[in-house]
Amino acid sequence: MMRAKKKSAGWIAGAFALCLAGTPAVAQEKLTVLLDWFVNPDHAALVVARQGGHFARAGLDVTLVEPADPSAPPRLVAAGQGDIAVSYQPNLYLQVKEGLPVRRIGGIVGTPLNSLVVLADGPVKSLADLKGRTVGYSIAGFEEALLGTMLESAGLKLADVKLVNINFALTPALATGQVDAVIGAFRNFEITDLKLAGKTGRAFFPEEHGVPAYDELIFIARQDKAKDPRFAKFMDAVEAASVFTLNHPEEAWKLFIAAHPKLDDALNKQAWADTLPRLQASPRAIDAHRYARFADYMKARGLIDKVEPLARYIGE
Repeated sequence: MMRAKKKSAGWIAGAFALCLAGTPAVAQEKLTVLLDWFVNPDHAALVVARQGGHFARAGLDVTLVEPADPSAPPRLVAAGQGDIAVSYQPNLYLQVKEGLPVRRIGGIVGTPLNSLVVLADGPVKSLADLKGRTVGYSIAGFEEALLGTMLESAGLKLADVKLVNINFALTPALATGQVDAVIGAFRNFEITDLKLAGKTGRAFFPEEHGVPAYDELIFIARQDKAKDPRFAKFMDAVEAASVFTLNHPEEAWKLFIAAHPKLDDALNKQAWADTLPRLQASPRAIDAHRYARFADYMKARGLIDKVEPLARYIGE
């Protein structure tokens, strides 16, 4: 009787498998993610989620789009021309101020990356040494506010330095002596970039000089679509990829460069190692106090006119 039961069970299982084989596969849901910049190790979790099959297992067909204009993704998502955009926590307050109907749905890099960088063998040994010197910047507004706060921690003000717009040419401007310091340098890239140019850099971190800590990279979506069921699947896949990357950095790196072989160089390999400790292992988690505190900071620095209810920035 037992053998007969086993045979019967096996037959049923086989028949069920045949039925499944004849059933059309459920179509994956498409999702477009607009990046903040060209693909780089900051996007480790996204690339690993795609290459490692995490998105596919979540039933998603995710397209990652590099922007021609890095400032465009939030506006495109607000206009319905993309589902999710990678942006920055400080920029979120400015986007809301502009009236863009966007809101944070998750995080990707949970610490500031921005920093002020000088040459280690140069004349600037402390922030106070910046008095009367030249500081290069790329983006007016927030970077100036950041610098102003850092200078105040050393008893200086913005008027004590000369600001020069270097249009993202941070490493060349500093390495060639065009400026004495640069603000807006990502600590996981520019220090290594300087080293490869034969220079040694030193970074001053905003969060250690009066600026409240914040999330550098976040995911935003249209406010009225923030609870789209696809986004929950997306965040689960990003979390799985982040955890895999943290647990298996070398295997994750291989997935990353398999997708983007041109990034298999000294700069990006070091940037990968420097970025991983900053990945959010719980990308859906929200620190409400941090977001409220930074909103107050943005208002105090004159970057926004008023602080909106917290739900306008991060939702429930």
